[in-house]
Amino acid sequence: MIYLTRLNRAPMVLNSDLIEHIEVTPDTVITLTSGQILRVRESADEVVERIVLFRRRISARVDPPTAPNQPADS
Repeated sequence: MIYLTRLNRAPMVLNSDLIEHIEVTPDTVITLTSGQILRVRESADEVVERIVLFRRRISARVDPPTAPNQPADS
């Protein structure tokens, strides 16, 4: 989930997994997999950076799987 700001300055939280693509017109236009279109104040680069940071935080929380019959690190 990433925090963004609509054009009317209303804050929102978006599930970044639902983003289909981002267009750069005078505004940043985000199209979701549902077809819904969102216009936000952040640049496309800012949106992408927030997605990358979010996914890094998620990946850091996941313990790597252990091989069968191998003890997990303590």
